[in-house]
Amino acid sequence: MRFGINTIDEFELKGKTVLCRADLNQPVDRETDTLKSTQRIEAFAPTLKELSDAGAKVVVMAHQGSDIEYQNFYCTRPHAKVLSSLIGKEVTWIEDVCGPTAREAIAGMKDGEVILLDNVRFCSEEQTLFELKLKLTHEEQAKTQVVSKLAPLGDLYVCDAFAAAHRDQPTLCGFEQVLPSAMGRLFEKEYCVISELMEQPEKPCVFVLGGSKISDAFIMMETVLKSGSADKVLTGGLAGNILLHATGKKIGQKSIDFIYQKNYEEYIPKAAALYEKYREKIVLPADLGGAENGSRVEYTPEQVPDDFTAIDIGRKTIRIYCEEIAKAKTVFVNGPMGVFEDSLSEDGTKSVFEALGKAEGYTVVGGGDSVTAAKKYKVTDQLGYVCTGGGALIRFLTGEELPVVKALRHAAKAFPVS
Repeated sequence: MRFGINTIDEFELKGKTVLCRADLNQPVDRETDTLKSTQRIEAFAPTLKELSDAGAKVVVMAHQGSDIEYQNFYCTRPHAKVLSSLIGKEVTWIEDVCGPTAREAIAGMKDGEVILLDNVRFCSEEQTLFELKLKLTHEEQAKTQVVSKLAPLGDLYVCDAFAAAHRDQPTLCGFEQVLPSAMGRLFEKEYCVISELMEQPEKPCVFVLGGSKISDAFIMMETVLKSGSADKVLTGGLAGNILLHATGKKIGQKSIDFIYQKNYEEYIPKAAALYEKYREKIVLPADLGGAENGSRVEYTPEQVPDDFTAIDIGRKTIRIYCEEIAKAKTVFVNGPMGVFEDSLSEDGTKSVFEALGKAEGYTVVGGGDSVTAAKKYKVTDQLGYVCTGGGALIRFLTGEELPVVKALRHAAKAFPVS
């Protein structure tokens, strides 16, 4: 047991049916029915192999996308193919979540077999909007369809989805109310590494915040500035654009229109207040990158034309950020500096991640896009730690008890291991 949570080591696995929740959420290429990245799946594979090799009947549950990011909402069929190749045995994909087909497949499993159920978010009770609107307690989650249908078939629940530990959904927090439960190896590793690191990060400590998940960026920014954990916060992506706009700097009308189209205008006054309070620690982009007529262009905020769309940080900002990273003893990164999938807008992200690879301080990268960027620029092996979770890492750094951690601790007390 670690941190009041059971580990796999506490349980006899042979012949047991293990319901295992993983986070396999990755970008999908719908035309080829393949995954554009397999980072999270690779990270989960050792846990799956260990369970299967020990003789457990392993039922994997996972999500792909959400109702909020519907363009990435997809089945888990390609994930099963990748898992099969990684663990060296067939992972059977079941085109069902908790209906008769899924239950019959689970009931007929043999020791060591592995099945992957379809996207759990095809069940409405697993969707983000369901979570945010209904706010079910963990006890209520145990009565939902997915838990009440699957739990009677299981002997043990294992959660290896640290990347989703900030979510409060039935497959993450409901099974712990009715089954003995443990954290998987990936969850255990990530929880322990981040816990130990955040006890006393070596100074100066720099946070690099970008990407498009604006709520996560502002939650983390406010928390680490208020607590004094951050000596500097380097901003890019949508967070940088909103901060610039909130402080009266020009970012281009098209950039402003995008903020309102995405209903992010509520963050403008929050950004202004945050910058007013911590202006000596928040570093805003000194220039911005964009595309005009198929070529990259860069402007300082004073030069930005009205029809400009900011899609990256500029060269001046890149130089400033790389210097700050080089001086830091600890660096946390969540989110890219721009649209790094496009060659015209990848300079900021590429340069920042290359600087991370060369940094002498301890570097921590978290979140799907950040992990993908690290892999794209071939610096993964040069980083101190790569965390599969972005939102979970952010919530963890705020000091709050993550919903999944709370549920797992409940299970450790409710179902003591003899």
